[in-house]
Amino acid sequence: MGRERDYNRRVTEIAALLDVVRRLDARGLTPGTSGNFSVALDAERIAITASGVDKGLLDASQIVTVDRGGRVVSGTGAPSAETALHLEIVRARAAGAVLHVHTVWNTLLSQRFAAEGALVLSNLEMLKGLRGVTTHEHREVVPILPNAQDMPGLALDLRRVLDAEPACHGVLIAGHGLTTWGADLAEAHRHVEVFEFLFEVVGRQLFGR
Repeated sequence: MGRERDYNRRVTEIAALLDVVRRLDARGLTPGTSGNFSVALDAERIAITASGVDKGLLDASQIVTVDRGGRVVSGTGAPSAETALHLEIVRARAAGAVLHVHTVWNTLLSQRFAAEGALVLSNLEMLKGLRGVTTHEHREVVPILPNAQDMPGLALDLRRVLDAEPACHGVLIAGHGLTTWGADLAEAHRHVEVFEFLFEVVGRQLFGR
């Protein structure tokens, strides 16, 4: 019975993950084969999108289950190259889901504020869409990490900023994109929408587009 329950939980969570990814893709947040997305299955495993797949055509066969060490437990194909980042966020935030998207606005702002090491958002009503935020006066610090192909090193950098900014709801990688999370897929999806709205507002103010 326990094995059957685990199987059913995995099927349900993967179906929900596929739905979220398709909705994000429909909004143009996963151009090319960009983006990676995961959901926690239990205390030891996450299901994550495979590397190099078109998210608009994603199906269950392209979701890989890994343990907390990043080792493949089930599924075919290689898990996302950024699996280590997802695992760090799950560890630090007890996240139920982690979503990473590439957009024009988050890329532009990640480059514009890279030297400052963070983008600060405040006095915008949409901030109240982030978990636990109750006022537009909230000051949301979005750390910005330098981009790197060294994933273990980038994961260590991510660990440091997550520990340094325990109240943050997302991080940017310079010239790369946004990673955000939530207690579950619905909350993580909401955070993507909130951040992308806020980034566009700030970006249009800065760049006049």
